Amino acid sequence: MGHIEDKVRGAGNEAAGKVKQAVGDLTDDTQLQAEGEAQELQGKGQTALGKAKDAIGDALETAGDALKKSGS
Repeated sequence: MGHIEDKVRGAGNEAAGKVKQAVGDLTDDTQLQAEGEAQELQGKGQTALGKAKDAIGDALETAGDALKKSGS
């Protein structure tokens, strides 16, 4: 999965998790609250992975540019 997809899916899971938690709070459904918390954490992990992929890509691009300049 690419960095953009990771961030988009992460944001979706975070939002869905928050909704589940809210519904669980309103209905006193502790199982749903727990599922929501888990899904939100999964989303945060996916978002972090996407950001890490961005950072690695940027670093590789910078390194490549530096190599091109030193080789010319």
